[in-house]
Amino acid sequence: MANKTKYPSQAAKLMAKHKKASPLAEMLLPYFPEIKKKLTMANRKESPAEFVEKAINSTIFISLGLLLLTAMFLNSMSMPYIYLILFVIVYPILLFKYFLLYPDVAIIQRRKAIDYEIVFAGRHLVIALRAGMPLFDAIRGGSEGYGEVSKEFNIIVEKVMIGTPISQAIREVAQNNPSKNFVRIITQIANALSSGANVADSLDAVLDQISKEQVIELKEYGQKLTPMVMFFMIFGIILPSLGVAFMIILLSLIPTGKISFNSYILVFAFAFIAIVQFLFLALVESSRPKYAI
Repeated sequence: MANKTKYPSQAAKLMAKHKKASPLAEMLLPYFPEIKKKLTMANRKESPAEFVEKAINSTIFISLGLLLLTAMFLNSMSMPYIYLILFVIVYPILLFKYFLLYPDVAIIQRRKAIDYEIVFAGRHLVIALRAGMPLFDAIRGGSEGYGEVSKEFNIIVEKVMIGTPISQAIREVAQNNPSKNFVRIITQIANALSSGANVADSLDAVLDQISKEQVIELKEYGQKLTPMVMFFMIFGIILPSLGVAFMIILLSLIPTGKISFNSYILVFAFAFIAIVQFLFLALVESSRPKYAI
């Protein structure tokens, strides 16, 4: 009798979980069919409807805050509030599209985390296989100590433990992995198993190629860093500082009353300069390859 009452309660919990999304989220969900795939690749446990619901809620709250700040700015500049209608349309659209990019950012972060340890984890497999260890034991040995790569290996181990053939488990993990290098490695393992080739030799060849590609990418980043720093110095430091100074000098030559200059303009100029510098620094940081080689 205990089992009969247990399962309906679990089913009810699952149904209640999927009913959390609002009708608006359910209505918008068909327009974004790629969200389910992206959430899976980003290793997010929430459903697509729940994600869209969170994006809608965040859009509403932040849009209200930005509209309040915009109204304060219009009031300080003695501008009519009719301009606020434009921002009522623009803010929600831009913010909603921005929040929909969260899975893409999570996918990129997950891919970088996997690529960071992929070579050392692959070398671990090669050494274990050449020492005579079975492939499953080698993968299970690599399921610890290699960050995100170990988590992917652990998924393969769990699938094999419940009865899935190891080649099938490897291909299933490859379907939802954002790292091309990881997919190349485990696909090579699966192909070697299917053809009866030496797994260690096939894996070693792929790892050598990946290592060379990572070194080339690091060298390319070093070559791009100099012009990026130059542009940052020009557009992030020199032009903003000189621009503000020239603006103050020019406005001081204009007769009083034609153009009003107050502290609000300096505050927004400072905010604009800070945003530009942050964007440059974020660009430099995001474009830097991160590999453990």
